[in-house]
Amino acid sequence: MYPHIEDYALIGDEQTAGLVGRDGSVDWLCLPRFDSPACFAKLLGDQEHGHWRIAPRGARLCTRRAYRTDTLVLDSEWDTPEGTVRVTDFMPQRDQAPDLVRIVEGLDGRVTVRGELRLRFDYGSIVPWVRRTDGHRVAVAGPDAVWLRSHPPVRTWGKDFATHSEFTVGKGEKVAFVLTWYPSHQPRPDLVDPFEALDGSVEDWRAWAARCRYRGPHRDAVVRSLITLKALTYSPTGGIVAAPTTSLPELMGGVRNWDYRYSWLRDSTLTLGALLAAGYLEEAESWRDWLLRAVAGDPADLQIMYGLSGERRLPEYELSWLPGFHGSAPVRVGNEAVKQLQLDVYGEVIDSLTLAQRSGLPAKPHMWRVQCALMEFLRTAWRQPDQGLWEVRGTPRHFVYSKVMAWVAADRAVRALEGNPRLEGDLKGWRAMRDEVHREVCERGYDTERNTFTQYYGSRSLDASLLLIPRVGFLPPDDPRVRGTIDAVCADLAHHGFLRRYSTDDSEVDPLPGGEGAFIVCSFWLAQALHQCGRIQEARELFERLLGISNDLGLLAEEYDPVNGRQLGNFPQAFSHLGLVGTALALYGDETAG
Repeated sequence: MYPHIEDYALIGDEQTAGLVGRDGSVDWLCLPRFDSPACFAKLLGDQEHGHWRIAPRGARLCTRRAYRTDTLVLDSEWDTPEGTVRVTDFMPQRDQAPDLVRIVEGLDGRVTVRGELRLRFDYGSIVPWVRRTDGHRVAVAGPDAVWLRSHPPVRTWGKDFATHSEFTVGKGEKVAFVLTWYPSHQPRPDLVDPFEALDGSVEDWRAWAARCRYRGPHRDAVVRSLITLKALTYSPTGGIVAAPTTSLPELMGGVRNWDYRYSWLRDSTLTLGALLAAGYLEEAESWRDWLLRAVAGDPADLQIMYGLSGERRLPEYELSWLPGFHGSAPVRVGNEAVKQLQLDVYGEVIDSLTLAQRSGLPAKPHMWRVQCALMEFLRTAWRQPDQGLWEVRGTPRHFVYSKVMAWVAADRAVRALEGNPRLEGDLKGWRAMRDEVHREVCERGYDTERNTFTQYYGSRSLDASLLLIPRVGFLPPDDPRVRGTIDAVCADLAHHGFLRRYSTDDSEVDPLPGGEGAFIVCSFWLAQALHQCGRIQEARELFERLLGISNDLGLLAEEYDPVNGRQLGNFPQAFSHLGLVGTALALYGDETAG
């Protein structure tokens, strides 16, 4: 039986992450980084593409599972006729090498447990050479080496190009397994004590979660989302990946399968705002600094996304040997959308840097120069058509949201000059640009007949990103055009109580076949827009409904299929969790934030 996307749990060490199924199998893990080739790729294929399962003999899905409170430590328990056993999965924050720790503990009776480790480097394509060394197993192929050990030692044997084990645990007995990756040309790294690592991980995560200032309703969901965002952070640089996976489909069996293991500039303001509002100033500063490094250079070369360390080349190619999740091919690595022109990112970067300065983060001497350079490029570039926020792979258009964010860039730059006369900049020119953009959007991007802004100039189509118009300050929430747009978006993009981001029927804008599910963050945006317009009860009801589609561990994918009640797209998705945190703060933060 194929698992569903929501059947997975996330574990990670802030440099990479793994997905653990309800059956006790780690089906996805990239080592040593989020964007490294996977050594477990069953998620996008079958067991021959790599996985590691530990579970009671003959058992299938676990009876229950949960994260330990305010941590990323996962406990999965099985009730069997022989007794009850728990498997605890986590990845301790690394000192040198990445470790995946799995601790089996007997809770009642005596239970026989089986393990099957099937390592397949390079996304399931390479079977490593496995040997014994000092009583442990070592797997090597090319640049990759993995060390497997158990404590206390249990017998392992090789069969069908996999490493097997079987042992029995009684009440109170524990057996720990540690999987450690290291470059094959280097000596084996120091071994971690799995039980000390567990205690340290629990302590570290709880101390971090305790810093959250939010004390309002649904705090558990907010903290879980913040922990997820922390887990998606590449700690050496401060960059945050959109998701730890590639090619989980936006429609089962469809071709809309993309690699999300990179950092998107469109998330910058939402990320910075959520971290600052929740009290995570250190993380906000790290993200701001990553942003400044990534965008350095010619403003004309600004990209919509970058690698974990700010890498610019993210070539897209397909892995033909992987059939895809539930047969959803192709499986892609890299992202061709990196080459697209999306004018909105200029506004998002300038808005983020403005927010950082206004929030009191330590200033960087070159930060204002970066904003000036971006503004000078945008002064003329804003007139161009682009690909829009959603990276559509069709004909460039004059997308309304892109123009609105160009206005945001000019508005923030003008406000900065007005607030600090010592800053150098073209106040008159930028103010004129701001006024011109605003006037053009209201004239060419607004449908007077239907009383709504449109997806692009001259279009009859709508776009959920239009819901952000009042939030960025382009128009006030009580403006009739804003209220009309909210109503039109709800009517046109509604999908069984949630929102699509746009219609996929316009083949010139979006030429790919098939549709997609409801885009989760868009429904969060709707809740915030309703709240801004005074429709408080509707906003809170929608927020509650959105909380209800998270999986049993509080995790959200990119999209949702409300007809079949299934999550879709890469998982877990930073954009969705940013939407959850931002909406909770908007709906309840003024009353209850600490």
